[in-house]
Amino acid sequence: METKKALPILFLVMFLVMVGFGIIIPVIPFYAEEIGASPAQLGWLMAVYSLMQLLFAPVWGRISDRIGRKPVIAIGIAGLSLSFFLTAFSSQLWMLFAARIIGGMLSSANMPTVMAYVADITSEENRGKGMGIIGAATGLGFIFGPAIGGMFSKISLTMPFYIAGTTSALTLILVLFILKESLTEESKRNQTEKKTSIWSAFKGSVSILFMLQLFMSLSLSGLEATFAYFAAKRAGLGTVQLGYIFMIMGLASAFVQGGLIGRLTKKFGEGTVIQGGIIVSAIGFACILLVDSFATAALFLTVFGVGNGVIRPSVSALITKKSMAGHGSSTGLLSSFDSLGRIIGPPLGGWLFSIQAGLPYISGAVLSLIAFVLYRIYAIKSSKTIFYKPEINRK
Repeated sequence: METKKALPILFLVMFLVMVGFGIIIPVIPFYAEEIGASPAQLGWLMAVYSLMQLLFAPVWGRISDRIGRKPVIAIGIAGLSLSFFLTAFSSQLWMLFAARIIGGMLSSANMPTVMAYVADITSEENRGKGMGIIGAATGLGFIFGPAIGGMFSKISLTMPFYIAGTTSALTLILVLFILKESLTEESKRNQTEKKTSIWSAFKGSVSILFMLQLFMSLSLSGLEATFAYFAAKRAGLGTVQLGYIFMIMGLASAFVQGGLIGRLTKKFGEGTVIQGGIIVSAIGFACILLVDSFATAALFLTVFGVGNGVIRPSVSALITKKSMAGHGSSTGLLSSFDSLGRIIGPPLGGWLFSIQAGLPYISGAVLSLIAFVLYRIYAIKSSKTIFYKPEINRK
């Protein structure tokens, strides 16, 4: 399938998937509370979804290497739609947990498989651009989804779940009838014949990039979990103002991912973009400590968002270029490390905030610097591998 035709379809697919996912974000705490969930149970309800994604993303990535991208993307979107409808029908807490578990297990197929599809259809030169477009679709979906969910929750708390389920079902139809398979039969056969572990992508110097993504995910999710409290405490900002701030940050991040990242990676390479993104993220974290108004909160969070926004697509592009495992196995494992960061980050950020309000952002800057050091180690190790490769071949 031609890249020019496939990328807009993949953009639309991921945008609709993330709109559906985003619709339920402002609603699910109140919905769970209405069913009878305590704050602790609500925490577990959110965590179990990420836990399922952590466990199953590498499995789906590997399956997509063997049976193709299209059927796995279809399974992921169908699972997402099913989980939304099951949530809407839930009348007891165990039913809500079952819906979240099913949703996490099946929807974890979406992101790694779409990224693997992009890796299949793009040249190495344009890989960063392709990954950036998917990142932009994800970001925009997260911007519009919660706004739609908040609006329709005024009708009833179940309405957003029906809308999200219907949106996902329509996306499934789009995938089944318009999206073509990116893998050749020969590629599927080659991957099926390989008896490799799910961890096969986590080998050599490339493994450092997975750890880098974990640290960046940790820092991001810690910020997301605490910034509302921090902004309320330091600048007296309310939920409406915070909504606008996150929307501004999301739009700026999506603009950079969709419009600039391709040019930047083509001109400077993924490595330079990753390092630049980490430095800008660290500066953003440091600046957040100075928030004292709506304007400063919007500005400093946008600086952070722009820096953080270029990292994941660039890491994805670099891993698919350097890893010897299939694209699906590589992106699946990367999604797993991302989910691990999202599981650990919020409670860690909350604990640090309870000690001192600025600690989550100081730790975020420190985690960013650790990620920067990890990239430098990766760069040194991979350059040595390239340098010594002729020696190994002669033996």
